[in-house]
Amino acid sequence: MRRIPRWLARAPIPLFRAGFGWVFAGVLVMVEHRGRKSGLPRYVVLETVVAEPGAVVVPCGYGSRSQWFRNVQADPRVRLWRGRTAGVRAVAHLLPAAEAHELLDRYRHEHRLRARLVARVVGLPGLRARDPLPADIDERVALVRIATRP
Repeated sequence: MRRIPRWLARAPIPLFRAGFGWVFAGVLVMVEHRGRKSGLPRYVVLETVVAEPGAVVVPCGYGSRSQWFRNVQADPRVRLWRGRTAGVRAVAHLLPAAEAHELLDRYRHEHRLRARLVARVVGLPGLRARDPLPADIDERVALVRIATRP
């Protein structure tokens, strides 16, 4: 699996924190989570697979060993930056395999170009193929729903 360079992955964070999240047109969101050992705030910018009213679904493209994923499993209370909305309280939870599989299939059909780009960057050929998704795609790419709360 290929990795996005750290400097590139972290480049949008200052823009989100300065209130310019709208530049990413809802394709990217920023999530603030707490370090499971340190308790310090951490930030990650993620691509949106599905945008719902009051929620977004984001992939964990690097698998369950990703630090942000492990942190939100330990403490699902997060803050979400999305478009012009900044730092809204939210809760993150892992989607069941069947729902994740369905959403990934829908994503790759509705956003062919983005799916091909993501597949190339993280090394997941199943996202860009016209064939059915691999049966284990939900194990390789976990999906997390981040829902805002009042």
